[in-house]
Amino acid sequence: MLHQHTANGNASTQVIQPIQLPQELILSINNILNLNKNKEHTDHDDAEGYKDPLDVIDNDFSPIDILNTLFPNEASLAQITAVQERLAQDERAVQEEITVLQEQLRRDQDPRRMQHLQEMISELLGQMSRIREKATESEAVVRNITKDIQALDRAKKNLIQSMTTLKRLQMLGNALTQLQDFVKERKYADVAQSLAAVKQLAASFKQGMGVPAIMQVLRRAQELQGEIRTQLDADFDDYFLHPPSTPSSKPPPIAAGCAVIDVLGPDVRTALINRYVALELKEYRRIFRATDEAGQLDNLARRFAWFRRMMGGHDSNQEGGRVFPAEWKVGWFLLAKFNEVTRVDLTTLLAKARPTMTVQTLLDDLQLTTDFEHSMANKYNTQFQDILNETTGDGAPQKSMSKSFEPHLSVFVDAQDKAIAETLEPHRKSTSRPPVRGSLDTAPRLSVEDQNTLLGETEDTAAVLSSSTDLFYFYGQSLDQCAKLSVGKPLFDLCAVQKKWLKAYAEEILMAKLKRPVMNLPASRKSTDVRFDAQQLKQTCVLINTADYCQTTALELEAKMKGKISAEFKEQVSFQEERDEFVSVISACIAAQLKELESICDGPFGAVSRMQWGQLPQVSGPLAYTEALSSALGQCLEVVKPLVEQKKYTRNLLDKASSLVLAKFTAALVKSRPLKEIGAEQLLIDLQVIKACLTRLPGEALLTQSYTRSLNKGTAHIETLLKVIVTPVDPPEGFILNYVLLIGDDSMSNFQKILDLKGTPKTSQTALLDSFLTFTSTKSDLENTSFLSSLDMDPSPGTMGAPLLSPNASRANLSEGVFSGLSSSSTPTGSGTDSSEYGKGGGDGKVFSDLRRFVSFGLRRDGVQ
Repeated sequence: MLHQHTANGNASTQVIQPIQLPQELILSINNILNLNKNKEHTDHDDAEGYKDPLDVIDNDFSPIDILNTLFPNEASLAQITAVQERLAQDERAVQEEITVLQEQLRRDQDPRRMQHLQEMISELLGQMSRIREKATESEAVVRNITKDIQALDRAKKNLIQSMTTLKRLQMLGNALTQLQDFVKERKYADVAQSLAAVKQLAASFKQGMGVPAIMQVLRRAQELQGEIRTQLDADFDDYFLHPPSTPSSKPPPIAAGCAVIDVLGPDVRTALINRYVALELKEYRRIFRATDEAGQLDNLARRFAWFRRMMGGHDSNQEGGRVFPAEWKVGWFLLAKFNEVTRVDLTTLLAKARPTMTVQTLLDDLQLTTDFEHSMANKYNTQFQDILNETTGDGAPQKSMSKSFEPHLSVFVDAQDKAIAETLEPHRKSTSRPPVRGSLDTAPRLSVEDQNTLLGETEDTAAVLSSSTDLFYFYGQSLDQCAKLSVGKPLFDLCAVQKKWLKAYAEEILMAKLKRPVMNLPASRKSTDVRFDAQQLKQTCVLINTADYCQTTALELEAKMKGKISAEFKEQVSFQEERDEFVSVISACIAAQLKELESICDGPFGAVSRMQWGQLPQVSGPLAYTEALSSALGQCLEVVKPLVEQKKYTRNLLDKASSLVLAKFTAALVKSRPLKEIGAEQLLIDLQVIKACLTRLPGEALLTQSYTRSLNKGTAHIETLLKVIVTPVDPPEGFILNYVLLIGDDSMSNFQKILDLKGTPKTSQTALLDSFLTFTSTKSDLENTSFLSSLDMDPSPGTMGAPLLSPNASRANLSEGVFSGLSSSSTPTGSGTDSSEYGKGGGDGKVFSDLRRFVSFGLRRDGVQ
């Protein structure tokens, strides 16, 4: 900020006032200073040959970093003397620079120098003011010189405008005189041209309405247009009220008046069309009054026939079809007015007939109406609703005649609901009574087709129940029929009805068929029996196919419904809940199949649990129960695999079956303790046979890597357990070391389980436990738990046992063990309700209730993948 000295009157003192320098000047000074500063730094660096790290010091300055830079290693410490000298030199240079800057600051602050600068700036500002004053004077001189020229230009412009206005006024007067003569002679073709010229000329005089002469001419033009409109109305009325008796090959003279109407404006044209429409439909209103017999619903076809005849006359040479121009679309206005009158009558008649109306009557009348609307749309090659919208003067959408049926289409929806109920009633009756085991005659009967499907008595065994295909075929027909009638609220109500019966079909038919037998069942199985109910398995396969077909087709039905329904209901259409019901049916069917597999395992593994393994003299080949088990499992799965269409469900069953067999085997060997070394060795041989059987079960087509991994993991844990048991207790150090190497934990309870399974005497267990504690106390890398932590040493009779899984394994991971955690300590025995639900005895209903939930989760997981 610079200052200038100003004199204050006669006072001897001077006051220094601040002067704001221009921004451009300040920027130039800063650039010069920065350039000089950068040049000084560059010269200094070049002279020294290095860049001093102390040149740049900011808020993040760290002396440690500077020292590390100066002395990067021990060898650099030899340069400490040179560094000290350089720092001292830098200090002296900085001090000299400070001295120079202080001297420069004192010199720059000299008042005389500042005064001189301010005087120079003041002189510069004075020169700029004088230049501005000279420019203003020059502008005034130029304005004075051109003042007369501007006045002449304005005079010329006003003269030209006056001449043009007078010429147009003369032309308007002549056009009015000519138009008046044409009107008297009814030369409408000439009237149209003259009237258009008059309106165009009159539009240019809107700004001169205050001039009396112009106002008089414009008033005469308005009066003449009124006379033309009155004359045209009279001529049109006379023509349509008294049409010529003999048709002519030429258009009638009145047709030329339509061109005059177009010139008069759209309001006049609309009024003329409305008068013509009212005249044409006057007879229709008289004949088809809603209070007369001819206007009732049973004469709806006569209404449409009358209108078609009237439109035929309109389009012929004798009526208005040759009078009105095609672009007027008078036929559209006739159709729109007929639609309005008829819709009002239909609304009254339908409300009156609602209590006694039948579905067939409603559909017949609606079909007649929609057929008429479609025929009119085809006639004009335009959508019927578009015709109504375009002919509405106020822009509000006009409803079609068929819309008057929508409030009454609930009769159709109710009829569809009743028809579906009647279609499913035989199937629902066949599952209405509780099952009676052992007698087919006393059991409730299926429908003939479904019974043949389930019993396999048809020549071509059906993959799904025929009732499901019939249901969706009926759904498709009713959807198409309703969509033709309405795509609004009635179609959405039909969607709700279809969802209701889909849920009922899943719960009351498919699930009910699963809960009852389909044939005479054999007597109670013995403990060593490995037979299975093939018909029960076939029934579950058919039900799985049917449920899968239903949930897949329900998704297609949802897409079809969304494609037809109006936009306001589209987001509310969803069949996801009903599809979930069918997935639950599939889950229950797989659970029933697993229960049948469990019954196969009961006999062989029951024999395992009763074996006296400690009394085996020596190890032999695989025992007989393994062959019987392998054969029965293979036969059971061979029944299921060809009947289930979607192989993902078969793969899901195989995963669960593998876990089931291993869980049953684990529970059996736990119950049969003590195993001793020879018994454990024999069980290892049997386990290999069972593993080979489970490996062969899927076959090449269904074998997956996940199945193989799950099987290997389950059998590996059992093998590890048996290998630890096979190890001799003597010497104790070797036994404990083998346990630590194979099991890998320091859990006393898990070690106690091994001793109990092995049958180690209680007197010897104390010393072994002490040795185990001493040994593991020095091993800090051992885990606290292992797969033995999930092993239940006292499984209840009704449970399926727990597979040997890692304690961190998720219970939801079905491929690694669906029975994880279902031990006697956490799962009570089943109730009689679940037992009767599956037609099985025993106390494991609760187990399979949990199993169904796990299977349902597995199916959803497979579906997502």
